[in-house]
Amino acid sequence: MPDHHSLSTDNALDALRARYAELAALAGSLAHEIKNPLSVIRMNMDLLAEDFAKAETPKERRALTKIEMVSRQCTRLENLLNDFLRFNKVSQLELTLGNLNEQINRVLDLFAAQAEESHVEIVRYLDPDLPSIQLNAETLQAALVNLVKNALEAMPDGGQLTARTWVTRQGVALDLIDTGIGMDERTAMKMFDAFYTTKSGGSGLGLPTARRIIEAHGARIEVHSEVGIGTQFTLEFPTPARIGE
Repeated sequence: MPDHHSLSTDNALDALRARYAELAALAGSLAHEIKNPLSVIRMNMDLLAEDFAKAETPKERRALTKIEMVSRQCTRLENLLNDFLRFNKVSQLELTLGNLNEQINRVLDLFAAQAEESHVEIVRYLDPDLPSIQLNAETLQAALVNLVKNALEAMPDGGQLTARTWVTRQGVALDLIDTGIGMDERTAMKMFDAFYTTKSGGSGLGLPTARRIIEAHGARIEVHSEVGIGTQFTLEFPTPARIGE
């Protein structure tokens, strides 16, 4: 006989998932609707800024200051909406066989000039015999960009960023280790919460989006950090089962 308690629990979970999906879709639609009038406001503020570009009187200069403030807030809202839309659309990804080393190399190359300017040494210990994994290159690189960007921002006075790939029992792993300012336990526990940020003007969606992307790959992400010592992110991806297993 079926377990009626188990069935009722499953039904409640299904209803909760359906409600969550409905709210997520509604929030995404709302974000799109906000973007349109916001773009109009931004465009008109830019036109006003041009009109007041040669402000001469104190009154005109005060008006220009207010226009610039509104424009900055428009930019902040646009960035927040774009981050939210990216966060909201990550669910089922089309995955193909690819190499994790290739993905992290591309991202590190992207930040090479910035790292050099910030006096950050990038060290790569990438296993050349790393097996392939199922991945979506575009979204995975977006997640890695966010993690590397955070690592560099954590080392304002320079340091070292180490990228290491290795084979695990379940698949392959990537460590990203920085020698930056680190985080206390409370920040480390909340860093993947949506809208939680310690940065001025940050949306608080960068790391939650990265986590959703990684989990959509069937992978997991862990963080270990110590204030004044640095932070280590570990990403572990499953490898496809071999034929016959």
